[in-house]
Amino acid sequence: MRRLSLALIVLVLAGCSSSHKTSEPSVPPSSPATQSSPAPSTGGSAPPSLVADWPTYHGDFARTGRATTFPPPKALRIAANVKLDGQVYASPIVARGVTVVATEQDSVYGLDNDGRQLWRRNLGEPARSGDLPCGNIDPSGITGTPVYADGVVYVVPEYRSPVRHELVALDVSTGKALWRVSVDLPGADPSAMQERGALTIAGGRVWVPFGGRAGDCGDYKGRIVGVPLDGRGAPIAYTVPTPREGGIWTPPGPTVDSTGQLYVAVGNGEHGRGDAYDYSDSVLQIGVDAKLLDSFSPTTWGSDNEDDLDLGSLGPVLVGSKWVFIAGKSGTGYVLRQGQMGGVGGQVWQGALCRGFGGAAVDGDVVYVPCDDGVRAVRVDSAGAVHVLWHASGSIAGSPVIGGGRVWALDQEGGVLHALDPATGRSTHQIAVGVTSRFATPALHGDHVLVPTLAGLTIVAVG
Repeated sequence: MRRLSLALIVLVLAGCSSSHKTSEPSVPPSSPATQSSPAPSTGGSAPPSLVADWPTYHGDFARTGRATTFPPPKALRIAANVKLDGQVYASPIVARGVTVVATEQDSVYGLDNDGRQLWRRNLGEPARSGDLPCGNIDPSGITGTPVYADGVVYVVPEYRSPVRHELVALDVSTGKALWRVSVDLPGADPSAMQERGALTIAGGRVWVPFGGRAGDCGDYKGRIVGVPLDGRGAPIAYTVPTPREGGIWTPPGPTVDSTGQLYVAVGNGEHGRGDAYDYSDSVLQIGVDAKLLDSFSPTTWGSDNEDDLDLGSLGPVLVGSKWVFIAGKSGTGYVLRQGQMGGVGGQVWQGALCRGFGGAAVDGDVVYVPCDDGVRAVRVDSAGAVHVLWHASGSIAGSPVIGGGRVWALDQEGGVLHALDPATGRSTHQIAVGVTSRFATPALHGDHVLVPTLAGLTIVAVG
C-alpha cells in the first residue's frame, strides 16, 4: 500500500507503555440473546444479538452484511440529518435500540431511532496532522468501527501528546466509561500506527487490528491485539513477521468463523522479489490464542509487494462452511479452502476480477464485492470456481449490505445511496445522503438505512 493515497489505512499497534487502566474494570452485564441466526462464539456467556440489532461492522462477526428482517423499499426519504462534532469514518452500530456513532473528534454518541441524542461521551483530544509522520485523516480520532456485547460498547480512540491508542468500554445505555486499557504494545511506533479496521469479539476477547497510515511511513507492523472482555488481564497479540509494514488495515477488520477463529487480510510488507516469505500480501487465520493457524499468499506475493498490489484492501469473506473469497489491489480474485488455505499458491481458484476495497457482503453462495469500478455480484460454485453475475454502475463502489430484497451501496463521490436489484445490479431507488468517506458502509436497522457521512449521520427511511 506504498502509494495508496487514501487515508483509511489502519495502523499497527506500537509499543510504548504497558497496559493500564484509568478506573477499576467492570464486568459487562449479561443481556438476553435475541438473535435468530447462529452467531460466532464469544468464548464466554451468550453472544450478542446479531439480527435484532446491528452490533458490529456489517451486522455480524462473519461480516455477511445481511439484515434478514429489513423491509423491502417502496420509497426512500431522509428521516434525519444528524450533525455531529466530527467526520464519521466508522460504521454506525445499533444495540438495545441505541444507535452508536463514533467521530474523528474522539466522541461517541448514543442516538435514538429518530437520531435524537441520548448521550455523548468525548474520550479525549484526537491526534492532529502535525503530531503524525504521515496520513490524511485530520483530526485522527476514532476511525475503526466499534463493537458491542452484553451491554458494553468497545471503541478505540487515538490521542495526541503523545500519540497513543486505548480500548475503552462504554455502557451502551448511558455512555459512561467503564474502563480503559492501552493497546500500544512494544515493537512498533504508536504514531505510525492507525486503528482503521473494525473491532470484533471472539474467544472472550475484543480484537483490535492495526496497520499503517496513508503514505506507509515509519515503524509500523500489522498486528491484531486481543483484550479480555472485562478489561482484566494482559492483552495478547499476533504481529505479522515482516521487518516493516504488513498492515491489517481494511475497514471490516477480522472476519470470525463459526468456531471463533479469525481471518484477516494483510497488506504489502517490506520484503519483495527474491526475499524470504514474510506472511505479507496474505490471508491469515489466527486462533483465539493469537497464534497463526493457516495462511495463503499468491505466488506473486513478492512482486505484489513491490508494486502495491497486495490483498490487504478487502476483508476476507466466508462462503458457506467451505470457501474463503478474497480480491485485493491486483485485480485478481482467489477462492481458498477454509482450514486448509494452502500457503503460497494454495488457492482453489483464481481469475481476473476487479480491484476490491472495503468490505464485501455475502448471501448464500453469492458475494457482493466492492470493486473500485462498481460493485460486482459473483457466485462461488460447489467446486470453488467464481462466476460473475453482474457489474453495477462504476460510480457505485461502496461496501454493500443486504436487506429488504436489495443490495445497498454508496456512490461515495456523488454522495448517493443506491438500492440495487440483487438479480441484475440495476439501481431501483436512490437518494442523496451527503459526502461520505471512500470506505463508508451503511448499517440496517428497523426500516432505516444508517449512513455515516463526513458531517455526521444520515438516516434514510425505506417505507
